[in-house]
Order: sequence, then C-alpha cells, then structure tokens
Amino acid sequence: MSTDVVAPPDKRPAGRGTVALLGFAVVGALVAVSLGFYGKTHAPTGRPLALIVGFTNLTPMKAWLATAAVVLAIFQVVSALWMYGRLPVKRKAPAVLSQLHRWSGAVAFVATLPVAYHCLWSLGFSTFDTRTALHSLFGCAFYGAFTTKMLALRANKMPSWALPISGGLLFALLIGAWASAALWYFTQSGVPLR
Repeated sequence: MSTDVVAPPDKRPAGRGTVALLGFAVVGALVAVSLGFYGKTHAPTGRPLALIVGFTNLTPMKAWLATAAVVLAIFQVVSALWMYGRLPVKRKAPAVLSQLHRWSGAVAFVATLPVAYHCLWSLGFSTFDTRTALHSLFGCAFYGAFTTKMLALRANKMPSWALPISGGLLFALLIGAWASAALWYFTQSGVPLR
C-alpha cells in the first residue's frame, strides 16, 4: 500500500510546471518587447507591401482580417468552454469540436499575420494618441501572449489554470487590438469598406 498522496487535477501543487510557465511567459514578453522595439525603431513606409485580392486599401484589409480573427477567436472561447463542460449545455461536446477548435485558432492566427506585418512595417509602433498607443501595446502583447500559450500548450505538467488564463489573456488582447483599430475604423463615417 502506497502512502503517496496524489492531489486532484484542479489542486496540483506548484512545481516544475509553474517554473516552466514562468519561463514561457518570459519568452512571450521578449517577443512582445522585440516587436515593439522593431515597430518603434523601424522607419514606417506608410504604404502596403501587398494587398489581398478584393481590397483596394490597406486599412479596410486590416480591419476585415482582424474582424475575421475576432469571430474565430469567439468560436475558440465558446468551443473551449463547451469541451471543458463550462457551458450550460446538457449535450456533450462532439469529438470533432476539438479539431475545429484547433483549426479555427490556426486560421485566426494566420489572419492576424498580414495585419501585424502591415502595422509594424507600414505604420510602426505609434504613440501619437491614446488609441494608437493602446493599439500598438495590445498588438505587440498579443503576439507575446500567443507565444506563451503555444509553448504552454505543448508542455507537460502545466498548472490546470495555465491554459484558461493564457487563452483568456490572448483573447482579451486580441479584442483590445481589434477594438482600438478595426472597430474604431468601422465606426467612422465615410470610410471605404473594401
């Protein structure tokens, strides 16, 4: 008979997983700071490198791609809540939902890449008013949080709260970046939508 006490999954003791998570957070912070540093020191070109077919201007392209990423991120949150039994739904999540969750996250991330690239390359890290400063901070922090979450996702023995917290932070930063740019853009009068 063993005298070892095993903590329930939600009450796992702090240990190597927490230390690894802190290391992942440091890597994520370095990514965010590096992007901000590049955006601040790079001379913005003020023009797009390329436009996705169907768009005639840089700003609407970025606004629509960011909005697509937000819609997919909302699906990410809802599907995660359903898979972990946190929704008031009696039906168990279908097995295919985990694959849809992964793919929607991948597509959402890919949709943000042209947006971030053009933000950093064409416009740089802007601080000329509160909205653009917040947008720049949210955008850089988003990629840092993404790095942290992806590292934690593949690691063993993470604390049970690591993925919900990192996923929630990632979602909040995406919403902040979107609200301070795409939502603001869509609420202006007379702007082109494509």
